[in-house]
Amino acid sequence: MPAPSRDPTGASANTPRLLAANLVNDVLLEGASLTQALGNLRGRAPDGLATIQSLAYGVLRNAGRLGFFLTTLCDRPLKPAALSGHLLVGLYELEAGETPAYAVVNETVAAVAGQYPGARGFANAVLRNFQRRRAELEAAAAADPEARWNLPLWWLKRLQAQYPSDWRAIVEAQNAHPPMTLRVNRRRGGVTEYLARLTAVGIEARQIGEWALILGRPVPVGDLPGFFDGLVSVQDLGAQFAATHLGAADGERVLDACAAPGGKTGHLLESHDLDLVALDSDGGRLSRVRENLDRLGLAATLVVGDAADTAAWWDGRPFDRILLDAPCTASGVVRRHPDGKWLKRPEDVQQLARRQHRLMDALWPLLKPAGTMLYATCSLFREENADQVAAFLARHGDARGEAVAATRAGQLLPGPEMDGFFYARLLKA
Repeated sequence: MPAPSRDPTGASANTPRLLAANLVNDVLLEGASLTQALGNLRGRAPDGLATIQSLAYGVLRNAGRLGFFLTTLCDRPLKPAALSGHLLVGLYELEAGETPAYAVVNETVAAVAGQYPGARGFANAVLRNFQRRRAELEAAAAADPEARWNLPLWWLKRLQAQYPSDWRAIVEAQNAHPPMTLRVNRRRGGVTEYLARLTAVGIEARQIGEWALILGRPVPVGDLPGFFDGLVSVQDLGAQFAATHLGAADGERVLDACAAPGGKTGHLLESHDLDLVALDSDGGRLSRVRENLDRLGLAATLVVGDAADTAAWWDGRPFDRILLDAPCTASGVVRRHPDGKWLKRPEDVQQLARRQHRLMDALWPLLKPAGTMLYATCSLFREENADQVAAFLARHGDARGEAVAATRAGQLLPGPEMDGFFYARLLKA
């Protein structure tokens, strides 16, 4: 990698703060996903990637509040607009208080000056004005719904309407740091055995669920004993319920539609000996399924194709079970993907619901009589979940819904131990 450029003060132009600011701008100004932007950054292998990622995630989790501060502090639109990323990172660090304030101001100003020398004084004034007016600004933010709850107003109103008793707990859970949850590969050992291995290397964890462990604090996957040998995978507890609710048995032919990146695919194959087809429309993402299965020592038939265009990829052999992990707003997992709440728009909910409708109708004929389709999303919105299933059952007289245990009519709400997911079992007559 070429040596980073420097501004006249000697500050590196590729500091973690500057790169984090670029990531924030990629999302909020350019509309890129944080996953995509981070993938591009990893390709350049910068130093301090963990710090860069922590800053970018922190800003995006709190972008409603930080954006309110910035708008209040600036009496005119920012020019260039990319200054916002730098200032949002600086405001986030000042409010978090983990770094001395003088260092945050000095290093943020230096990063701004490295790209926009004429904005040095402006950036300094904004950050120091925040320090002086902090109590006033925080009181004002508490009275602004988007700033207080760090959600777009349309999203917040939807949660309040659909979860009148739970919306506050949902939002608080989604603004927290997510737990790091592991799934032990039952083909390679037991939970108790793996928990002992974690304890031996000083990693605190506790069992939750049959094959899951929650870590006391997140660690790099390379620090997990036997990770690269397939002993364990990182997967949220809510996502682990997919394999259980599908109810597959040894020897069955199973379709995992929309399979990438392959967490549920691996879990199904760890649980049973299956003739499994892993389907995804994105060949690049499907390669991640292959990598995951290779690490776990498992095998499946991988197919690139649009699940709704069955004529292009289906071989005519029906399936005993179909897992449709449908594309959705991902409104249940925004603490892991905080860019989602700022990238999605109200119209996306209906657009995705139409796509889900199309997928369900296309895949249903591929299911054997007496077979089971598990419809799954990582959404909280009723239009993608309960309403979608009710409409499907009304269209298909040969379909029957079956209750999914330990859920609220199929809905899992986000909390300290899991993200938000929805599951519906659809049985074919």
